[in-house]
Amino acid sequence: MTTAAPPDRILVVGAGLAGLRTVAELRGSGYTGHLELIGAEVHPPYDRPPLSKELLTRPDPVWLAEDLGHDLAALADQVHLGVQATALHPGSDGVSVSTAGGRTFCADQAVIATGSHAIRPPEWTGVVTLHTLDEAEHLRSMLTTGPEVVVIGAGWIGAEVAGVAAGAGCSVQVLEAGPVPLWHQLGEELGARTVPWYAETGVHLHTQAAVTAVEHGKVTLADGHSHGADLVLCAIGARPDTAWLAGAVPLTGRGHVPVDAGGRSSVPGVWAVGDVAERDHPLFGRVPGGHWSAALTDPAPLARAMLGQELPAVEPAPYLNSMQLGHQLTVYGRLTEDRITRGDPATGPWSTLCLAGDRLTGAVVADAPRDVAAVRKLLGRGELPVLDREAAADPAVRLTRAVA
Repeated sequence: MTTAAPPDRILVVGAGLAGLRTVAELRGSGYTGHLELIGAEVHPPYDRPPLSKELLTRPDPVWLAEDLGHDLAALADQVHLGVQATALHPGSDGVSVSTAGGRTFCADQAVIATGSHAIRPPEWTGVVTLHTLDEAEHLRSMLTTGPEVVVIGAGWIGAEVAGVAAGAGCSVQVLEAGPVPLWHQLGEELGARTVPWYAETGVHLHTQAAVTAVEHGKVTLADGHSHGADLVLCAIGARPDTAWLAGAVPLTGRGHVPVDAGGRSSVPGVWAVGDVAERDHPLFGRVPGGHWSAALTDPAPLARAMLGQELPAVEPAPYLNSMQLGHQLTVYGRLTEDRITRGDPATGPWSTLCLAGDRLTGAVVADAPRDVAAVRKLLGRGELPVLDREAAADPAVRLTRAVA
C-alpha cells in the first residue's frame, strides 16, 4: 500500500488505558517522532474494573504501568497529568488543544482517548458515583462503617457494588427503572436471569422503580414511595467524555466520535479510541465505546493506521466481563434475537449463543469459563463460524467441536 509520512508530532489526550495503550502501540509500531500525552486526573494510568469488582478487597489501584508492563514516562516524550482538555481546534497545519489551565498543546495529529464519565443528575444531592480512583477511595471509606445503602441502577456497576456492599454486611437496596436488571444492555430475557442472584446475596431488588428525586439520603420514586439510606450510589450509566469536542468533531447521538476501522475520524488529523469512539470493527460493524476491550485492543489498529501501515488481519471480538453478585458474566461480540442456550439458566452455569443464520455472532456466558475461552477462540478467527445448532445446544459437547 502507499504510505504517507508519519506525523512529526502526535498528541494523545487522555491518560487512561486507551491513552497508555495508544502510546505503547505507536512506539511498538516504530514511531520515533515526538509523542506527548495529557490527562485530566493527577494519577498515572490505572485499571478501572477493580474499582467496582474489588472495591474492598483491592484497596490499592492496579497501576497499568505495572499490570501491562508499560512505562509511560519512558514511552512518551512529555506527560502532563492534572490537565483538563476544554476545546479542540483542528486546522490545516495541525491540531491544537486548549486546557482549563490556559495552556495550549499543539501537534500534527491528535488521538482523543478521554474515556467516559458517570451520569449524575445535577439536581440530585448527597449521592456518590463510582468511576475514578478518588471516587472509589471515598466510597470505600463510607462502606467500612456498614451503612444502609441504596444503589440507583441495576446495570454493571450497580450490581457489582451492591454485591460488594452486601458481602461487607451492609443492608442494600437496588432501584432499577426498567423491568429487570441489565435490560438495556442484554434485553429482558437475559436480564431476568440475574434477578435470583440478588436474593441469593441478600440484596433487595426493586424493578420499575423510577427515581424522580434524591435529597441527602432520601430517594423519591415516581409512584410516590421513598427510600432512606446512609449512602446513595448513582449507577445509572456512563457517557463518553466528549462534550469538550462540541463543534470541532461530529458526534453521534450518544456522544461518541464515529471512526473507521483504524480509528480515523472525519476531521483530518483527529483520531479517537476507547470509550469515546464508535468504531467500524471489521467483523462486527459499528461498535460503540464502553467495552474495556476497546481501550485494550483498538489502539493497535489505530497506531498502524496513523503510521500508514496495514491494519491487523484478524482482530479480537469486543467483550466485557463483570462479577454480578457472585456470578461471572461475560459478553462477547454482537447479540441477536436468534439464540441457543447451553445449560439451565435456573440453576446455572449457562451460555447463550447468538447467531445470524447459523453463524455465531456473540454470546452471554454465566459461570462457564470453558465456554468463555471457546467463544473467544471462535470469534477471534477473523470470520464468524458456522455452528451445528444441535451440538452447540448440548453442554456436554465442547463448543469448539460444534463448528459445522
